[in-house]
Amino acid sequence: MFSWMKKQEKKSPEEIRTVTEGLRRLYRSKLLPLEEFYRFHDFHSPALEDADFDNKPMILVVGQYSTGKTTFIQYLLEEDFPGSRVGPEPTTDSFIAVMHGEVEGVIPGNALIVDPDKPFRKLNPFGNSFLNRLTCAQLPNQVLQSISIIDTPGILSGAKQRVSRGYDFAAVLQWFAERVDRIILLFDAHKLEISDEFSEAIRALKGNEDKIRVVLNKADQVDTQQLMRVYGALMWSLGKVVNTPEVLRVYIGSFWSEPLLISSNRKLFELEEQDLFQDLQNLPRNAALRKLNDLVKRARLVRVHAYIMSYLKKEMPSVFGKENKKKQLILKLGQIFSKIQLEHHISPGDFPDLNKMQEQLMVHDFNKFPSLKPKMLEALDDMLTYEIAKLMPLVRQEELEMPEQMVHGGAFDGTSNGPFIEGMCDGAYEVGEDDEWVVTKDKPKYDEIFYNLSPTDGKINGVKAKNWMITTKLPNSVLGKIWKLSDVDKDGMLDDEEFALASHLIEVKLDGHGLPSELPGYLVPPSKRRQVGSAE
Repeated sequence: MFSWMKKQEKKSPEEIRTVTEGLRRLYRSKLLPLEEFYRFHDFHSPALEDADFDNKPMILVVGQYSTGKTTFIQYLLEEDFPGSRVGPEPTTDSFIAVMHGEVEGVIPGNALIVDPDKPFRKLNPFGNSFLNRLTCAQLPNQVLQSISIIDTPGILSGAKQRVSRGYDFAAVLQWFAERVDRIILLFDAHKLEISDEFSEAIRALKGNEDKIRVVLNKADQVDTQQLMRVYGALMWSLGKVVNTPEVLRVYIGSFWSEPLLISSNRKLFELEEQDLFQDLQNLPRNAALRKLNDLVKRARLVRVHAYIMSYLKKEMPSVFGKENKKKQLILKLGQIFSKIQLEHHISPGDFPDLNKMQEQLMVHDFNKFPSLKPKMLEALDDMLTYEIAKLMPLVRQEELEMPEQMVHGGAFDGTSNGPFIEGMCDGAYEVGEDDEWVVTKDKPKYDEIFYNLSPTDGKINGVKAKNWMITTKLPNSVLGKIWKLSDVDKDGMLDDEEFALASHLIEVKLDGHGLPSELPGYLVPPSKRRQVGSAE
């Protein structure tokens, strides 16, 4: 009796609440069947899983050995991560996924790829040689609550090192490049040459140029005149490898927590670091838009792949001369690309790499390729034209609802404290049972500096404090953290006790120790202890 109501109920679409949910649904219903039918996964990237849609934004750090990749990650986190090693020789020989976890530890590659909650399951085809060089370092770090970071092996020069890896390094990089939100290319100011393997690695990033950010690290080791020449040489070298008319954005600085060797370019480094950090901090806000962009890019490639497969199938003879015809088609693949481009009005940028495609086709039987199914392609065009467009209002809505969804913690907080807007090591502090302030013995020395800065009403403002603090040559992220710890009453100024505390923390850092995340009781100035206690 009410069968017409049941039919109407079936046709009503389910409400899509998030962009991620909408993208996952479109992929499973429209794109995945087309990929499987036209054997897309045999030629290009494997099928996407739920973890690929749900995972946090990822940053891929790539560079030649000893350019400071691992140190750069430690600088962002403001702590070491499990499995990290730093040295002038090639120390990192693995892909290390640095991710958030409640308990610090390391997950080996073979265990990592069977975890359905991690977006690495499709790395299995690269084999044991690669999986033995893949680990996941987990630690409870605030930065990693918003993003994950992939540390990569140092890239070497010469063919011998490429062979000895035992896996296709460029192919692994390409796999990560398709899935990450940012790619950081690190260069050393003293090591600008781009080796053969590095050139191959950069070429593997083709199609993801919008994600690439170039960092010229260790720039504090050269003076201003040399830095200009180094920058020019780097742009020239990149121009030969990255075949795009646009100039890549290069950030210049010294990304570690040690004093600057040559501090004449400090202001430049501050501004460059601020720009880079702002770009990275916005990744969580832009994550949904990036996933939508990557799905559209993938759908366009699937459409081209379908036309290529069906064309090759159509051109094959039914009985004799199959092998000769196959060789002819592979040889004339460039002409076939041009023909498909004109016939179906497809942009040349949507086509796969010609040489790679020719190489892959050699091992396939063209007669087993599927024929063209116009209805499937019409459904794909409908998805690209209408259904993806329906998700755009949701993207803007999510951005408005979560304006503060940014990366916090680590070095990101250090550069946004006090006038610097632009874990504790063993033995750093000795905790005593008495109430004596550990800074007292050195306070007369600090008082002399304080009163030379001409305090007003017993306090110095942020500008005066900054001008003195930067003479220590410590990076802004470190000085910002020291300011945050020292400005106990949060009035934006330092009195004599707070200044003495800041000076003490600077000396602790210069001696190679770490800084506490929060000010312990024995470091709180005596006049502020009651105030801090009541606040707690």
